[in-house]
Amino acid sequence: MASSPSYKKYEIRKRDPNPKAAALLVIDMQNYFSSMAGPILTNAIATVNLCRQASIPVFFTRHCHKSPADYGMLGEWWDNDLLFDGTVDSELIPEIERLSKPDEVVEKNTYSAFENTRLQEMLAERGVEEVIITGVMTNLCCETTARAAFVKGYRVFFSTDATATSDSELHEATLKNMATGFAYLVDCKRLQQGISGNGMKK
Repeated sequence: MASSPSYKKYEIRKRDPNPKAAALLVIDMQNYFSSMAGPILTNAIATVNLCRQASIPVFFTRHCHKSPADYGMLGEWWDNDLLFDGTVDSELIPEIERLSKPDEVVEKNTYSAFENTRLQEMLAERGVEEVIITGVMTNLCCETTARAAFVKGYRVFFSTDATATSDSELHEATLKNMATGFAYLVDCKRLQQGISGNGMKK
């Protein structure tokens, strides 16, 4: 018997993205996180390609620090074991790097992709009203970015099989939180059906 889609476990509200109003955010798919990102790499790439085909804007975040001035609370929290700009670890995973364009990469230095970046301005320039969240880590940068997007008025779609973190319980906890208060859950198949027009009716 086939298993249920990964979003079904916690799904509360149902909706498909609107390709004319959406953007894809690929969060921190960097070499530093390759052990977590590896298992979802195929799904992340498939999601990028799907959005490209549907003319949905794609943005890639890259977490990096340049000086103690931008550490914020992360320095204390992670004992200064941070991701520094200019290192191999800070670069996008090669398979993701090949899919990105320079003007699509957003550098950030905290969990939220909106904090101290031009992301919101870039989305506004393209008339974006919805964001689709993929990448790592599910419970840190993906979740914080999703929550921030919701508070800023964006409709949020959160991928269940193109996000990952260090611990399955943390991943599951975020999915439950997202479905309860912040985001519509989707997986690759559901996203493909919705974007192609074969999903559920609005």
